[in-house]
Amino acid sequence: MSRLLVIPAAGLGSRLGADVPKVLVPVAGEAMLDRLMSLYRNAADRVVLVVNPAFSRQVRDHVARRGDDARVDCVEQPSPTGMLDAILLATPVVKRVDPSSIWVTWCDQVAVHPKTIARLAGLTSSREHDALVMPTVRQQHPYIHLERDGNGRIIGVLHRREGDVMPETGESDMGLFALSPISYSERLPAYARSVEVGRATGERNFLPFIPWLARSEKVTTFPAESPMEAVGINTPQDLASVEQYLRSLSL
Repeated sequence: MSRLLVIPAAGLGSRLGADVPKVLVPVAGEAMLDRLMSLYRNAADRVVLVVNPAFSRQVRDHVARRGDDARVDCVEQPSPTGMLDAILLATPVVKRVDPSSIWVTWCDQVAVHPKTIARLAGLTSSREHDALVMPTVRQQHPYIHLERDGNGRIIGVLHRREGDVMPETGESDMGLFALSPISYSERLPAYARSVEVGRATGERNFLPFIPWLARSEKVTTFPAESPMEAVGINTPQDLASVEQYLRSLSL
């Protein structure tokens, strides 16, 4: 059993007012990257960091100082075309190491609870695990909402950033996904060949892949430990909220 974790981390952190790349912004005294490496150390054998060429060397040096350069591959995303393209940039590493599961998490999702990670690991303990496995949360005023049909199958994704009309209370992903080898190597590239860019962002988004995949494959979801796990750190307010939550858990 081997898992590879892909971390799209090309953000500049401008909304945080940071003077370092977003992935190196401290959260309760530790860089986002350091927190992610600690969180997933026992779950993922290798890590692919997708970084901006403008600060690639800075991130590589940070990884080397941590002593993690033997298990971390840094690849560059030359243009900000979206998370879908960022995730696919890990393809050469996936082909080289042939992992039994490919996990993806956004670089600012540092509040994921270890119990959520452990449950995801349990559901992806075989190479033949479901096409996509992911934790979700129920929350008010969601940024993302997963639409389901009467049988519980995910049939659509609403995205506040794209101008979609959002429900008062919804079900959201939390920036953590596990893809089977076939889903990553065959289904995701097939989706990418036909996907349209977002209406408002002009980016090639990953989340619409979920209902696309669910039409023909099994997508499994399970509840996370806390809605706070879904909070990505994009603003100083997000940062303060996540820091308070982490301190309450002593994580």
